[in-house]
Amino acid sequence: MSELLLEASGLHSFYGISHILHGVDFSVARGECIGLMGRNGMGKTTLLKSMLGLVRPKQGSVKVRGRDVTQTEPHIIARAGIAYVPEGRGIFPNLTVRENLIMAARAGVDGRCEWDFDRVMATFPRLSERLANGGSQLSGGEQQMLTIGRALMTNPDLLILDEATEGLAPLIAKEIWNIIHGIRASGIATVIVDKNYAAVMALANRSVVLVKGRVVFSGSSNELSDNEELMHRFLGV
Repeated sequence: MSELLLEASGLHSFYGISHILHGVDFSVARGECIGLMGRNGMGKTTLLKSMLGLVRPKQGSVKVRGRDVTQTEPHIIARAGIAYVPEGRGIFPNLTVRENLIMAARAGVDGRCEWDFDRVMATFPRLSERLANGGSQLSGGEQQMLTIGRALMTNPDLLILDEATEGLAPLIAKEIWNIIHGIRASGIATVIVDKNYAAVMALANRSVVLVKGRVVFSGSSNELSDNEELMHRFLGV
């Protein structure tokens, strides 16, 4: 079996007194693509944040490459080769496109620098025309490209995408999906949260479905997509 890059066991997470995650297990192996799915409010983003140190789980453990990081600060987890494209994008609006990208640039855990400025420009030619523009001057689609490009500049082994196509026009969303296909083909492991379940399952080796903070399905994407009863019951499709 490939090396596990990220592994969560028995996670229980809360927001205040609200119990969001109920004993969730989740793992991502090197080069794997996983679709994390579920209706709104089922705990997907909380699971991501709990694994990245942005939410502290009350119970359970999180390991990166076999090392326990349950109580580790988010920036240290990021330095372990995990890049996060958050819902809402999180770009720096007062920095230019070039500055947003350059400030994130670093070698990967093993010293790789495959994703440098030139490769990101080749992947996102639209950004190359906007290098001097501030982040706040970009369209929604361009901001999303900038956020993904910035994540790639860290040369990650694992890229986590939370609602990367939300609110985008269909043509721009299609462009983002094509880019994600290319990223996956480059060997980077990916976790994808998106409401376009068909697109997620077409890309992911494995699908995990959350319902009210519990894993109700974990298996091959083909198994899920071929089961209309499961799709309707868990995803409303």
